[in-house]
Amino acid sequence: MWCCLPVFGIALLMGASAARSAWAQPTNGGKIVGGPYVVNATPTSATLMWMVQTGEASHGFQWEHKAPALHAERIHMTGLQPGTVQNYQAFPGEAGKGSFKTPPVRTAPFEFVVYGDTRTRHDVHRAVIAGILKYSQPDFVVQTGDLVEDARDHAQWPIFFDAERELLRKAAYYPALGNHEFNARNYYDFMEARSYYSFDWGSAHLIVLNSNIGSIGPDKIARDAEWEEQTRWLEADLKNSQGARFRFIFAHHPPMTAVKSRQGQNQHMAALEPLFRKYRVAGAFFGHDHNYQHYWKEGIHYFVSGGGGAPLYDVDAPPAGITVKTAKTENFMVVKVNGAKARVEVFKPNGEKLDSAELGN
Repeated sequence: MWCCLPVFGIALLMGASAARSAWAQPTNGGKIVGGPYVVNATPTSATLMWMVQTGEASHGFQWEHKAPALHAERIHMTGLQPGTVQNYQAFPGEAGKGSFKTPPVRTAPFEFVVYGDTRTRHDVHRAVIAGILKYSQPDFVVQTGDLVEDARDHAQWPIFFDAERELLRKAAYYPALGNHEFNARNYYDFMEARSYYSFDWGSAHLIVLNSNIGSIGPDKIARDAEWEEQTRWLEADLKNSQGARFRFIFAHHPPMTAVKSRQGQNQHMAALEPLFRKYRVAGAFFGHDHNYQHYWKEGIHYFVSGGGGAPLYDVDAPPAGITVKTAKTENFMVVKVNGAKARVEVFKPNGEKLDSAELGN
């Protein structure tokens, strides 16, 4: 049985099992510098991507700076089966192989990983990814933003993809926009990303917000209008997802922080807390602060996981009355959902457990 994809010359094969495979040639004359990876997975579709370097430019007084010309290749796969493993061959050779799972349409156990701020200290970034691969088996990944130091700089993206390579080959990827993305076209193109969005996975509804209010418009009037529009969308999305067992929020900027120098900076995010309470959000996950933080406030767990590689920040002023755990360390979070139960476990890259929590609504 053949199912045609919306890319000329590409076909999707149905095998003997529930898994499927896709195959494609890389761009002629290009060097593959990232991927393969899968984004925007739904129960019946997904986008398979990989990065190709098509050239390189030099600049500077002594031509000391080099910038690669990058191009994102993509295949939009359709006709997939919900809740199944999809095997693919994005380009020839072992390096082009990978797999991912499509979201189930019914209640089924699943596991996902949350981490963020991988932008610098690439050796640490690699250690975090190695820890994730060793101590979890995620069906998908949510990255809380600041993938690279400056998303406008083409030279940084191959480093990011090299560090993430083995994880990206095993799970669908859902990023949030951070301030170091600078609202750059590269982020949207290389991740086939949207400013904000939501998706369902089994019994959960997951909402990814654009908290980077400083770059969502050219002036205050435009920024305020964009934020009001996103807030209206958020409330409608929360209202329409009350049938889901769990609702999870993700964004880059947290509404509260234990970093004294950053307290009070994200008032627009703090203003969303009444919506989270009204529509019974089970957990909210953020980045931006390079450490680990966990709060329990009016029935909602708030987490900050910004320990993916960027230089660590002190946790020098934990908010009174709501703080559960803070730690100045690299970290990643594993969330396991099984029926009416959702459990969060937080780890250092070496597997040491930092924290845990049971989520419910």
